[in-house]
Amino acid sequence: MPDILVNGNVISEAAIIAEVQNHPADEPDRAISEATEALIVRELLLQEAHDLALEPMPETDESGRRETDDDALIRQLLEVEISVPVADEDACRRYFEKNRNRFRSAELYEAAHILFACDPKDTDGYEKTVVAATEVIATIEKTPAAFASIARERSDCSSGKSDGRLGQVARGDTVPEFETFLAALEDGQLCSVPVKSRYGVHVLRLDKKIPGRDLPFDAVKDRIAGYLQERSWRQAVSDYIERLASYATIEGAASDGEPAAEGTAAPHPV
Repeated sequence: MPDILVNGNVISEAAIIAEVQNHPADEPDRAISEATEALIVRELLLQEAHDLALEPMPETDESGRRETDDDALIRQLLEVEISVPVADEDACRRYFEKNRNRFRSAELYEAAHILFACDPKDTDGYEKTVVAATEVIATIEKTPAAFASIARERSDCSSGKSDGRLGQVARGDTVPEFETFLAALEDGQLCSVPVKSRYGVHVLRLDKKIPGRDLPFDAVKDRIAGYLQERSWRQAVSDYIERLASYATIEGAASDGEPAAEGTAAPHPV
């Protein structure tokens, strides 16, 4: 792995190897490529900050962590050089109308379950737990009112104290396997098969499905404005880095295993 020169400044092999840990990838070559690109972009920004004679003024976050001088310089450079307009109401409304499906309240489920806790890695124990849950389902199918008492007596979830009721849950509140079955059930329906999850085996009942509803524009316009401004800012930063790279001399940067020619801009991760 050769050293990289950015306008004569060296990015060493050691620096690239250290940066790789911040770029997890399925293939080592990809991680190295992304790390190299990130360091080239960082070097271009720092060189520009020094050319503009910026002095680092590090900030401290809410956790008391202080910026490094280099991070402060990059932030300050972008604050000076990048300016994007605030998204007006017309732009926000256009985005809202084109993306109505993104602005709905979450579908909610009122559900109850009985958990038989078991580690899926315990193959024999897990299969016995599935059999036990299947027997409970058969009992409840014959006597639906038995769900509450079985939950109180046998459930390994704290919800057992409330007859197994989980209250209202939305997607993301429970494990994916659980949600798949919830979405397929009708109001008042007991799942006819045990639901397997990382926590064990569940006997599941859907009491009520509450459909999501369209949210009004006024409820989401601030969120849209923030998103549009962030998107514009990211594009402006990307364009700015491309401009810096266009007149830089970058030697040794590789693309698909081939070294880049002088003056060739490396791709950037912004």
